[in-house]
Amino acid sequence: MKKIAFLLLSFASLLNGHPVSRMDEPWYAVRHKEILERRTCGPVDMVFIGDSITHWWESHGKAVWQSYYGSRNVLNLGYRGDQTQHVLWRLANGEIDDIAPKLAVIMIGTNNRNSTVDELAEGIEAVCNTVLTKLPETKVLLLAIFPRDDLGPVYRTKIGQVNERIALLADNKRLFYMDIGYLFLDSSGNVRKDLFYDLLHPGAAGYQIWAESIEPFLVKSAL
Repeated sequence: MKKIAFLLLSFASLLNGHPVSRMDEPWYAVRHKEILERRTCGPVDMVFIGDSITHWWESHGKAVWQSYYGSRNVLNLGYRGDQTQHVLWRLANGEIDDIAPKLAVIMIGTNNRNSTVDELAEGIEAVCNTVLTKLPETKVLLLAIFPRDDLGPVYRTKIGQVNERIALLADNKRLFYMDIGYLFLDSSGNVRKDLFYDLLHPGAAGYQIWAESIEPFLVKSAL
C-alpha cells in the first residue's frame, strides 16, 4: 500500500503543468459555476488567481478586500486546496474567458508539496503562460509563494528555491515579479504569528500587508 501511495504522489507531481479537475467536489463545482456567472455580470478589471490564501480574502481578509478592492472591478479566483494543475483546469474551462482585465495577480504553488523544485516552478510557469496567452492585453503580477512554518524548515527551503526560479520568469513588460514574504517574518526568520492564524494563512493584519505592498503597482497599472 505504501508503494502504491508513493507512486500516486509521484504521478500527481508530474501533472503540475497539466490541467486536472476537482469538479467531483460539490463545493468546488458550485464555486466554479458562481465565478463563471460573476464573470458575465459586468467588467472585470483585475483578477486574483490562487489557492486558499487567495480564497480567504473572502473571510479573514474580507474587510481589507472591501477597503482596497470594493470599489474596483476585481474577481477572486482563489480555491482552497488548489495546486497548479487545478488552476490550469479552471483557466482552460472558462474562468478567464470573455474578460479583459488590466492585471492578474497570481500566487500559487504552496500546495504542490510533493513536487520537486523543477516540477513546481514549471507548474507556476504554465499558469503564467496560460494567462498571458488567453489574456493578451493583461499584465501579470506574479507573487512569490508566501513563507509558511507549518511543514517545517525543509519545505520552507523548497519554497525559497522555487521563488528563486520563478523570479526569472519576469520580463518586466507583461510579467512582473514581487516577493513580499520577508514582511511576514520576524527577526529570526520565522512566520509572525500576529500576521498568520495557522502559520500558513494570513489573518486580517497579513492581508493588510499584502494589499499595501501591491497597491503602488496597482496604481501604476491604472487600477
